[in-house]
Amino acid sequence: MIQLSGAGKRFGHKLLFENVDWLITNHDHIGLVGGNGTGKSTLMKVLAGMDTFDYGALTIAKGTSAGYLPQDGLTLSGRTVFAECMSVFDDVRAMEQELESLTHSMAELDHTSPQYAAVADRYQRVEHEFQSRDGYSIEADVGRVLMGLGFGKEDWQRMTDEFSGGWQMRLALAKLLLQKPNLLLLDEPTNHLDLEARNWLEEYLQNYPYTFLLISHDRYFLDVTVDKIAEIWNKRFWFYTGNYDKFLAQKTQRNEQLQAAYKNQRDRIEQLEVFINRFRYQATKAKQVQSRIKELEKIERIEIPPEEKTIHFKFPQPKASGRIVAEFENVAKSYPGRNGVGKKEVFRNVNFMIERGDRIALVGVNGAGKSTLIKLLASTEALSSGEYRLGHNVILDYFAQDQYKELDPDARILDDLGALSPRSTETELRGLLGCFLFSEDDVFKRIGVLSGGERGRYALLRLLLHPANFLLLDEPTNHLDMRAKDVLLNALMEYTGTVVFVSHDRYFIDKLATRVFEIGGGCVEIFPGNYEDYLWRKEGRQHVPPTLNDVPGASRSQANSAALKQASLPANGNGSAADAAKKRLNPLKRKQMEDRVKQLEGEIGRAEDEIAQLETALQSFVSAEETQRQSQKLESHKAKHSSLLEEWEEVSETLQASE
Repeated sequence: MIQLSGAGKRFGHKLLFENVDWLITNHDHIGLVGGNGTGKSTLMKVLAGMDTFDYGALTIAKGTSAGYLPQDGLTLSGRTVFAECMSVFDDVRAMEQELESLTHSMAELDHTSPQYAAVADRYQRVEHEFQSRDGYSIEADVGRVLMGLGFGKEDWQRMTDEFSGGWQMRLALAKLLLQKPNLLLLDEPTNHLDLEARNWLEEYLQNYPYTFLLISHDRYFLDVTVDKIAEIWNKRFWFYTGNYDKFLAQKTQRNEQLQAAYKNQRDRIEQLEVFINRFRYQATKAKQVQSRIKELEKIERIEIPPEEKTIHFKFPQPKASGRIVAEFENVAKSYPGRNGVGKKEVFRNVNFMIERGDRIALVGVNGAGKSTLIKLLASTEALSSGEYRLGHNVILDYFAQDQYKELDPDARILDDLGALSPRSTETELRGLLGCFLFSEDDVFKRIGVLSGGERGRYALLRLLLHPANFLLLDEPTNHLDMRAKDVLLNALMEYTGTVVFVSHDRYFIDKLATRVFEIGGGCVEIFPGNYEDYLWRKEGRQHVPPTLNDVPGASRSQANSAALKQASLPANGNGSAADAAKKRLNPLKRKQMEDRVKQLEGEIGRAEDEIAQLETALQSFVSAEETQRQSQKLESHKAKHSSLLEEWEEVSETLQASE
């Protein structure tokens, strides 16, 4: 379908990639990955015909129709939402009008006339084409896509001009999906989607009948939509079969093989050089020396690419707050209605309590009130009614989506950071900026010229310089690449304070959240566990009793163990855990359960060793009291061993049944 031969591209003086040989075939579902600035979006533009390669050749098969969705910047105006989407089918609707005209003509013509035969023939050909283009279902298709991407029926007749930039991008995505090009190019399509719309898009792309190439920093989204990965790394392309999870495993294996091959080659080169230097001037060894010199010259040197830059950062651990961090009592929030008529109610009679150590994810459709709740907690907006109380020793910090607007656009980032942390040396500041991918001359950039992603990274860095024990984060993962997200995630998981966050990254929520607050219809509904647990409860797949996450003071290890046991429960009273797992086990949950199996095997082994030691000790009589104490201890260890073994069997059965 598309072939790249020796392709290369520069951006100014910077070489993005070179010597790319790549064949994209029909029905490929490809994820394009790589660090920020490696050329992913540039490649998309070349394939969309908006740019060209500087080197090599690009061959595109005849009949290939490319549809491209950029990250942002598209605006639509002058039509209603529904009419804008229907414009995709202008040629099909023209066929429909022609069919109506032909029908009237046939009604007026003599059935035996040559004119009637010509009109009937034309009608037959047009109707065949109309049916092959699903002309009778285009309105239903438009409605289905609009609903999937979050446009309610009340939005369909609104003018496109009324919608914000994020919703404009959703509308552009809807038009592209309705066009169904046989080469679909999506540059971070989930940037402006809430979780519900992402879930719908995942299913849509899984069943997409043609080729698509997408860029995404959402690991879960890639895991469930693509079957091939193309990575841009060290100015070269590397290709893998499978989803993102398999790509990570294959990449690790590839690097290990490369390191081993490099070591073997270095050993062989060293052997040859030692032999040559030792016997170079001995006539009896001349032939052997010449043979080894030739062998040395023929060796194609293996190069080890430089290590990828990674953010190494740990949160400064804050002072502990009281057990109760924040509390809402009968809280309501509303805004004036459109044109000052009436009011728009966001919350009514909301009650909840946030406790120390909670990591709470706020979920709900766009516009439900997630950012509003964060602002109420941050006290940047006032309550309409009710009471909001902060707990003892609570130090609050807030990261907003538009945090960068509060920064001085004329300040250089190194100077701005120095003013924020006057005790730090320039070397320390540059090292910290390097952790967030600001290296070399980047540290002298003025804040006003930073890209959206750079501004977000820098604003997040400023927030993290001072410890707070209650963090409010509104989409902190926006504009972070996967490595940066992983470091932020690991830091938050080790953080001892309390976190309330909004994120549309499924993997990030699944790994971080201990509770989920669902926002919608003016209410806040609370669910224990992560996003996966929340979905199971919402879909009614199983009845799950309260977990230790809901019990104040419960330890993380207790909570994780309880969550794992819940994961192995049957989906209903008549099914087994294995049957339920076939329906609901995703890559993240599988990894968690595989880790738990390994942990259980270790604990079972240790329990068996302790039982054996106690049984041996009981063979030597010391006293009646000691024998009784050891017997009780033995029974306790046997009960623990039995419990571990039972859990191991349940989890192993679930994993085995889901394969």
